[in-house]
Amino acid sequence: MKITVNEVEYVAKLARLKLSDQEKVLFTQQLDNILQYMDKLNELDTKDIPPTSHVLPLENVMREDEVRPSYSPEELLANAPDREDTFFAVPKVIE
Repeated sequence: MKITVNEVEYVAKLARLKLSDQEKVLFTQQLDNILQYMDKLNELDTKDIPPTSHVLPLENVMREDEVRPSYSPEELLANAPDREDTFFAVPKVIE
């Protein structure tokens, strides 16, 4: 085993989790299985494989920033149920 019950208890304490004895044994076994699988993966030769952050090649499609005309405050507030000058008026929610 790569991980011990004491280590599981220590991590549970850090996470402020209260585990039963059965859960400690169960999590020890599960975490050990995960670490054994990681050891198997570490046996693979990945020397010639470039690091990737995503499986598919993605590129951001960006447009140039350009100044364009916008709506006037009157047009934007035309359907507002309530307004105050050039702002939406909303009910107070804090007492």
